[in-house]
Amino acid sequence: MNWDYPNPFTLPRTPEAADIDGLNHTNNAVYVRWCEQIGWAHSEQLGLSLEDYRRLDRAMAIRRGEYDYILPTFAGEKLTLATWLVGGDGKLSMERRFQLVRDSDGATVLRGRWDLVCIDIAAGKPRRMPQAFLDAYMPAIVATK
Repeated sequence: MNWDYPNPFTLPRTPEAADIDGLNHTNNAVYVRWCEQIGWAHSEQLGLSLEDYRRLDRAMAIRRGEYDYILPTFAGEKLTLATWLVGGDGKLSMERRFQLVRDSDGATVLRGRWDLVCIDIAAGKPRRMPQAFLDAYMPAIVATK
């Protein structure tokens, strides 16, 4: 695969009949859901689960999400979704990127990005990342092109 960044965290995805909209392609909301799923899976692989977020009363919340829908996909197509952490200030914010590729020809069908901010879950207000976040996330950040 021709990935935008090195060492992606990946998940295979295949649109099912329920994912297809009235235009006979994968509904855009499905891609957003997949990005959420891979974001959590990557976080868990790095050592931070939803339970850890609750225990620490901190979370990386999406401040802004942006998606570029490049090509349509269809029911039954084999796809691979990748994610990376590409930036972080070590205090409040991080950036996560996504790339969805069609397995049959390697074409990129979607790119996305999230601007994330660390929040106090109980108060819903921005707070500095706890040490556990820094230890898990900062080493995983890859350099952008």
